[in-house]
Amino acid sequence: MDIQALSKKFGINAEHKTDGGFPVFEKNIVGRRVLIVCDETTRVFAQPVADMVGENAAECGMLVLPSPEPVADEATVQRVAEGGGGYDYLLAVGAGTLNDLCKYAGFLTHKPSGIFATAPSMDGFSSSVTPLIEKGFKITRPAQTASDVLMDFEILSKAPRIMIGAGVGDILAKYCCLTDWRISSFLTGEAVNEEAFSLMRNAVGACDNSIPALRAGEPEGVEKLMDTLLISGYAMVIAGNSRPASGAEHHMSHFLEMDFLRRGRRIPLHGVKVGLGTMVSLYLYKTLRSRPAFEGCERVYAEAEKLPSPDYAEGVLASLNCPTRFSELDIPKDTMRDMLFEAYKIRDRFTVLTLYCTRGWMKDAADEIMEKYY
Repeated sequence: MDIQALSKKFGINAEHKTDGGFPVFEKNIVGRRVLIVCDETTRVFAQPVADMVGENAAECGMLVLPSPEPVADEATVQRVAEGGGGYDYLLAVGAGTLNDLCKYAGFLTHKPSGIFATAPSMDGFSSSVTPLIEKGFKITRPAQTASDVLMDFEILSKAPRIMIGAGVGDILAKYCCLTDWRISSFLTGEAVNEEAFSLMRNAVGACDNSIPALRAGEPEGVEKLMDTLLISGYAMVIAGNSRPASGAEHHMSHFLEMDFLRRGRRIPLHGVKVGLGTMVSLYLYKTLRSRPAFEGCERVYAEAEKLPSPDYAEGVLASLNCPTRFSELDIPKDTMRDMLFEAYKIRDRFTVLTLYCTRGWMKDAADEIMEKYY
């Protein structure tokens, strides 16, 4: 698939650095007032970006959020929206949270936004939704798609290995969430957008084939990962929601994130938590035949057979320095157990967790999962 043609279809300038710059973006910002938004961690990348923007835009300002790891909550969204008051374009320098903040602040203030990506760590670069923390709860809100996604693969390839692993975790999750979507169509009659489904499934397979290159730290592997992360966003736009990219594994991640917030603890990378949830989802699917039969089960079993094993996902994540046990993330044992029984309520969306919890199978499965993955 041609990622550039696909990006153009969705009105996004997904631009690789060429000849020392981003000529399409630089042309697009002529006459504009651009605010660069970064945090204490990504500030090191922001100044060269500001120099580039300053040579082309009518005005360039910089907002440095006073944290190495800001949270996309109401107060920070307001800070970015107010900071952009005198500007007409918001450019995030970073990855997940900064991208979300600029997309949503731009959506609220009717200003376009873009992202200079510093790590291939999540799939929200090109999506039209934004996960936010509101009153301590994880909420997904409609937002705008980024106008520009700027990629310097010299920087992206040198991102911390665990951030690359987080991006891979977010992609491995698609095996599970697509299967969740498919079994929901069998068991509840939920409609599946086949265009979005196929686009995401094909991209995941292509990315999976690039795992050896990613392990070796080769730029080609990172480029394929970024392509797949962008395609995930496009699949969500086609579907009109996050169904092609988010299932039980994301619900587990969101449940844990809210617990970290309640305890005032640093929140681990999204893709790291999702990777752990992916291992659990795969385990649930692969042991499904040991549960009582149910109407439609043969079709569900057939979908489960297509999935990789949880051991495969564990091996890939471990090779990229990602935790493969929930205890490695300072998650209390009771919290993990609660997650298994309660996370399916995070969204009104049928998943393998819903199947287990509503049929009363999770009680026995939880003991197995706790022993294997805590």
